[in-house]
Order: sequence, then C-alpha cells, then structure tokens
Amino acid sequence: MSDSAPSDPLAWQSAKAPSLEELESLAQEAYRRLPETFRALCEGLVVRVEDFPTDEVLESMRLESEFDILGLFQGVGLPFRSDSVSGQMPNMIWLYRRPILDYWAEHDEALGAIVTHVLVHEIGHHFGLSDEDMEAIERAADEPG
Repeated sequence: MSDSAPSDPLAWQSAKAPSLEELESLAQEAYRRLPETFRALCEGLVVRVEDFPTDEVLESMRLESEFDILGLFQGVGLPFRSDSVSGQMPNMIWLYRRPILDYWAEHDEALGAIVTHVLVHEIGHHFGLSDEDMEAIERAADEPG
C-alpha cells in the first residue's frame, strides 16, 4: 500500500491495512536505508513484526494498553557483546503492527517514516543516542541514493 492517499475517494474501497509480512518488508527496507555506521551497532539485527506485544512485555514495562508501545529492542548491542558469554540471542527489534497502524491513522505522517522512526529510536535509545543524533540518522535514511 502506498504512503500517499489516493486522490479518488473510491480508491479507498479496496484499500487494506498492510499485513504482518508487508509491514516486515517495509521495516527491512527502512533498515537497509539507515547509515551503515548506525546499522553496525546491531550486527545481525533481526526485525520481527507482531500484531501486539506479549503479555510479558506489557507487564514488564507496566503498560496500561497494548497500544502504548510501537516497538521494542531486545538484545545486547555490538559494543556490549562479550565473547565469554555463549549462546547470546541475536539482537531483535519487535515492531507492533496494530499500535503502529493506530498511530499512523491518528497522525499526518507516512507509514514508512513512522516505521523508520521506530527502528531508529529502538536502536538509538538502547545505545544512549540523543534525540538530535537519531533525527540526523533519520534524515540520512531519507536521502536518495
């Protein structure tokens, strides 16, 4: 589905929200567009999309609603990994489709921009990056080429 609204109101009759697979593809493309130096922080990052966070996530983060979280980073970033710890799970970012779509419906932003923002912020906050740093990374991801 395109990020721009169809000019013909009847075009909305067949429009559907992106599926889990479509949103995951959008997220993979957004991740590929991030600067290499930023992506290197999370070597081997796995991005997964689910409709909602698990009950365990809701409880551990003390969230009131499953719509209160758009994404979650789970793992240990490359600078903090240790060869002495065996069996480390890959770094993962969970994107929550229904909360993202709800946010998209309520704001005047392109879906791709929202997904990129969530990806950058989930990785960035984990590494203690400033909001200014993350905004620069998002701008770099939007540049052509």
